[in-house]
Amino acid sequence: MPPALNSSTVADTALVCFRPSAIHGVGGFAKMDIAAGTRVIEYTGKRITKAESLRRCESNNEYIFSLDDTHDLDGNVPWNPARFLNHSCDPNCEAEPDGGRVWIVARRGIRAGEEITFNYGYELEDYREHPCRCGADGCAGYIVAEEFFDHVKWQGEVASEAGQEASRNS
Repeated sequence: MPPALNSSTVADTALVCFRPSAIHGVGGFAKMDIAAGTRVIEYTGKRITKAESLRRCESNNEYIFSLDDTHDLDGNVPWNPARFLNHSCDPNCEAEPDGGRVWIVARRGIRAGEEITFNYGYELEDYREHPCRCGADGCAGYIVAEEFFDHVKWQGEVASEAGQEASRNS
């Protein structure tokens, strides 16, 4: 049996098996070495309008990708194992929209058995509700787009300093 497969496998595709993850819940793991630039898996789902997307997001659906100005893709469907891929602040893949489809593409070479991750690209709104457990060097501490890493790290430093100051003054 390849190293990426075991008895706790939840789902399986040509390049990825899905099983328990140290990052969070279930994750996807490379079944073999994957070269940079490879389309690892398609993120599938139901094509929905922006209005329906907003309604679903307000109901805490976190599996939605923007497709274009009028439609989004809701990946919270049973036929989409890619919904189990975890976030990382130092991901080995990225999500690439392509003509109404979303592909998870390797940013670098990935070793067999390595967890497949991508940056979910969350905005700053309510970021504290989404702590990151990726364990990467330089982890931002929260699931946010890379452009916000410095901001959330700075916020964490300010909060830490304020907490230390309050402890000294009590």
